[in-house]
Amino acid sequence: MQKLNTTAVYILSVIGILCCCVYGLGTITAIIAIVIANKELKKYNADPEAYTNGSAMKSARVFSIISLFISFIGLAFIIWVALNPCTFFDWYIGLFENNPNVPAESLEQVYEAAEKAGCR
Repeated sequence: MQKLNTTAVYILSVIGILCCCVYGLGTITAIIAIVIANKELKKYNADPEAYTNGSAMKSARVFSIISLFISFIGLAFIIWVALNPCTFFDWYIGLFENNPNVPAESLEQVYEAAEKAGCR
């Protein structure tokens, strides 16, 4: 009996979740994980008796789909920030101003970044 390559799918899916906000990198690795999982499941469906871990590959594919969803949310947030930097800075400054645990230096850095972006 053979085993399907669930390890690669899980590793790529975890990388997808960890890199969900790194300029689309998580989305790319999650898509690769889904492609590998689908290819492995085609082999399993063609001859289920030849493989011992078909259910594990199905679980890995579900995990890769969840990873893609989380990565897509991160990518959508990055695109939103790129298209609406002033709205983002207003929201972010509101969080810092209302938090007494944030040092004044950090708040000044956010104000400087907003000014560089042309928002203040």
